[in-house]
Amino acid sequence: MNYAPFHRFSLPLLAVTLSAFLTGCGGKDENAAADHGGAHKHEHRAPHGGTAIVLGKEAFHLELVRTAEAGLLTCYILDGHMESFIRIPAPHLIIETTVSNLTQTLELLPVANAATGEKSGDTSQFEARTAWLKTTTNFTGKIFGITIKGTTFTDVNFRFPEGNE
Repeated sequence: MNYAPFHRFSLPLLAVTLSAFLTGCGGKDENAAADHGGAHKHEHRAPHGGTAIVLGKEAFHLELVRTAEAGLLTCYILDGHMESFIRIPAPHLIIETTVSNLTQTLELLPVANAATGEKSGDTSQFEARTAWLKTTTNFTGKIFGITIKGTTFTDVNFRFPEGNE
């Protein structure tokens, strides 16, 4: 049997198929902004429905979740895609908040979780309780400093519930 005609068409066909696959999968679509009439915005969904705060050039994220009835603010430390929790050894997180020109400091303490094995000094979850969180839905904030996997982020400003993206 003569396979010469097959070989003559198989390499160009393979090249075209591979090219189409690589162009259509992953990576950035440089025409996305033009197709949508403006800048293409990169977004991630916060897993608990909270406020996303970007650290660095999307190296990591924080998610802030307010539970009004408890006057609770929970902060989750997440990877750059908001898919995996990142444990850190911090004894607390400090957030300076401003509500109606009144500045207050929140100290979020580490939360242990027996189900995941997280404990104080090795956790991805921090919490603070205060009465004003029961009624305040919007505030501005600044995270003074947080170190994740050897990288320190300082003076991270955000608006709640909008975030900083």
